Amino acid sequence: MALKFIGTDPDSGQGQSPTAFVDPVRRELVLQSWTADEATVAEVERIFYPVPGHESVLRIPERMIPVLRRAIEELEALGGSGA
Repeated sequence: MALKFIGTDPDSGQGQSPTAFVDPVRRELVLQSWTADEATVAEVERIFYPVPGHESVLRIPERMIPVLRRAIEELEALGGSGA
């Protein structure tokens, strides 16, 4: 697997998260971030569905929007079906 580093939270220390990567082979956005607290997970489950054991709820701050845009643009530049 060869992930491409896109960027990290400008307010985090070196080597800290949140961080965004792109997997160019699988054409996926990969995020490292803070695990949501129990109250947030409970609210997600109240609104949507229970979170399966193989999934996580992450918290990503608004200041990460520029990094996420770059990651999305990187994925879009790979082409493909977009699905």
